[in-house]
Amino acid sequence: MSTIKINQQLKRIEIKEFEIENPIVFNYFDNLSATERDEKLLRAIYIGVLALMEDRISAFLAKTNNELGTELESLKMIFEMKKELFYKSTIKGTLAEDEIAEYLNNYFSEKRLKDKAFLTGNTAGNIPKNKTGDIICEVNGSPDLKIAIECKFDKSIRFGEIENKEIFTRKTDTAWSQLIESQANRDSKISLIVFDISLVDNSILKNFDNVGYISGVGFVAIINSQKGDYSNLAIAYMLARDIALNAKEIELDKDVLAMIVNRIIKDINEVLSIKSLVLSNIENNKTILKQLDKSMLLMEFNQEYLKRFLKQGTLTKKDLLDFYMGEDIKDKFKLVEKEINEF
Repeated sequence: MSTIKINQQLKRIEIKEFEIENPIVFNYFDNLSATERDEKLLRAIYIGVLALMEDRISAFLAKTNNELGTELESLKMIFEMKKELFYKSTIKGTLAEDEIAEYLNNYFSEKRLKDKAFLTGNTAGNIPKNKTGDIICEVNGSPDLKIAIECKFDKSIRFGEIENKEIFTRKTDTAWSQLIESQANRDSKISLIVFDISLVDNSILKNFDNVGYISGVGFVAIINSQKGDYSNLAIAYMLARDIALNAKEIELDKDVLAMIVNRIIKDINEVLSIKSLVLSNIENNKTILKQLDKSMLLMEFNQEYLKRFLKQGTLTKKDLLDFYMGEDIKDKFKLVEKEINEF
């Protein structure tokens, strides 16, 4: 009976009772922890299949005795395999997180810092079932002083300023939301989001070329993993570290206040545009009523968080995330919308 079964329906390979006796393979897996072995086996199979598919390599090596030519072609093959694995594999996110955590720990060692980077992407944080915040860095090895890092090698992630956030559309991840969510979920002092230069949306590049800071939210770092250039990550991390170590509690957080006020101004302008709509088109009463009720709900929602902010002097990371997402008023609007439709 064949060891390998092809499942056409699920598009997968199924292997039963598989064993291999090879000293090189044994020694490699024997030096890995039990939690690493499954992932490393998948990588080894994937890379091996890519190598077998590259028939032109064996033909090239057979035709040439030129040592330099052989070396160059071998290096090219390694690069292409890594590129293929990185861009098209479903495990590219895990590879990115591994490389970033490894880079940071090496950087800490070189700079003689006591900081430590830990992978947390597979475990939920403070928010139930939420895994946002792929890496946690403990500053000076202290679990009470943390920097959360989210790795987003994904072109679909936009910048997502809060002033332009449309609450009533479906939820989508943005740089803003991921930074706020990372802090709330991992209970960190500050957060950092990492993009790769070849997998980043233009809205991010429009605001930041290399390293950026969103006031009161967190840092953005754009790296070039294919060239092994993580220098922007190091810069962003050290800036975030300085803030984590030196930030003082203030009576009034002006950055957060400005963010709330900007949202209120945006919604006031929306109310004024609705007034013009009423004057110009009476036949659109239902649409207008929905827009008015939506705006009233938004204003009440914003006012509630403004009161909370003025009372406390700031917002908790959880409050800030709830304010950004606005999930509460979505449910309220559904009830109002139903009443208008039945009218």
